[in-house]
Amino acid sequence: MSRVHQPVLLGEAIAALMVSTDGTYVDGTFGRGGHSARILEALSPRGSLLALDQDPEAAAVAEQFVLQDARFAFQAVNFCALADCVAPASLQGVLLDLGVSSPQLDDPERGFSFSHDGPLDMRMNPNAGESAATWLAHVDEAELAGVLKEFGEERFARRIAAAIVAARNEAPIERTGQLAEIVSAANPKWEQHKHPATRSFQAIRLQVNGELDALRSVLSASVTALAPGGRLVVISFHSLEDRIVKRFIRDAARGQYVPPGVPIRHEAQRGALRPIGKAVMPSEEEIAQNPRSRSAVMRIAERLA
Repeated sequence: MSRVHQPVLLGEAIAALMVSTDGTYVDGTFGRGGHSARILEALSPRGSLLALDQDPEAAAVAEQFVLQDARFAFQAVNFCALADCVAPASLQGVLLDLGVSSPQLDDPERGFSFSHDGPLDMRMNPNAGESAATWLAHVDEAELAGVLKEFGEERFARRIAAAIVAARNEAPIERTGQLAEIVSAANPKWEQHKHPATRSFQAIRLQVNGELDALRSVLSASVTALAPGGRLVVISFHSLEDRIVKRFIRDAARGQYVPPGVPIRHEAQRGALRPIGKAVMPSEEEIAQNPRSRSAVMRIAERLA
């Protein structure tokens, strides 16, 4: 049974995002609507919210929001399509809550979890692209090892990739339980308090969904979409995501690099974003109530004029 989804850093995210109650906002990761519901509570009758999500189950929940609140709109797309959904400089805020939601993780049929046996799918949108099973059936061993190392930061990437290829030569790998057993057996040093398949499942999920490329795209699109003074608020759940967000904000704050001696107007060198405060982590109270929040990191930036 799926847990009730608990939005992470809910109060902190809304406080950071809402620069104007009359503004136009985007929730780029609608999920089950936790953040969107709180944004709508904070908006005035003149405000509006556009939510995006590629998951058909999220779209079904969003339909109820559309019926109940005229200020709410929804588009069933990956958030990397943000630039196609809004006009430049039209938003007061963009919120991104990255990763897999609890309902997705807890549903064995979605294939995200090594804890529940189910079809090896892992797609955020089950109606598009290759499933994890399909990708694992044909991926080259060297490429697989590279994905496990880069996206999973897995020390034993080559050993695990070899084990997966050997196993698929014997029989198709079509279940999450199968994959978890293969990876666990190939992992020679299990980390304390962490399932030995954790890193490999993360890596394969990121690969199947193209999540890091999509994140880079939506970050760039957000800068263009935000009006001066608008806020970008991003909640990450692992170091790869957070590193991309941190570096993006840092580079956007620095502005365009110009070699010494090249004449250029001063405003062309100005950064597009200003970091707001330090990274925000969940409180001890929130972690106690929702252990899955413990790895969350929230970063905030403001669009400059």
